[in-house]
Amino acid sequence: MSRIGVGLMAAALLVYLAVAIWLAVMFIAVGSPVSIGMGITLIVLTPIGAWALLREMQFGFAADRLGRTLDAEGGMPPVETELTPSGRIARADADPLIARYTAEAEAPGADWRARYRLGVVQDAAGRRKDARASIREAIRLARAARSRE
Repeated sequence: MSRIGVGLMAAALLVYLAVAIWLAVMFIAVGSPVSIGMGITLIVLTPIGAWALLREMQFGFAADRLGRTLDAEGGMPPVETELTPSGRIARADADPLIARYTAEAEAPGADWRARYRLGVVQDAAGRRKDARASIREAIRLARAARSRE
């Protein structure tokens, strides 16, 4: 199902690019200083937005691939505590769990799997920024491990 969403996002991106470039050309064609400025701004900002979306899609695909691999190996972290109705780890239980998974991820010889598990636990605790950083590191470690093979 998420692949359908990604496909729709990619299609929307292409439509957005086409419309933004068309609008930029129309603004420039008007010829007033303000419209020319708006057209140039669209020409500059459109590729930046597309780049950002493509980076997020790359992150999502890489994270999904690692998650499926870890799940197939039976290495996803088990649910050890009661979850809130929203599916998050209760605040009282989050800190000890995160501390334990952080220690595992930072242990000598730890691989991408430990870092990915830390990211999953951080995400379940509602610490999305930390979770994204941990999963980005897991992706980097997995790529480094593949290049050594």
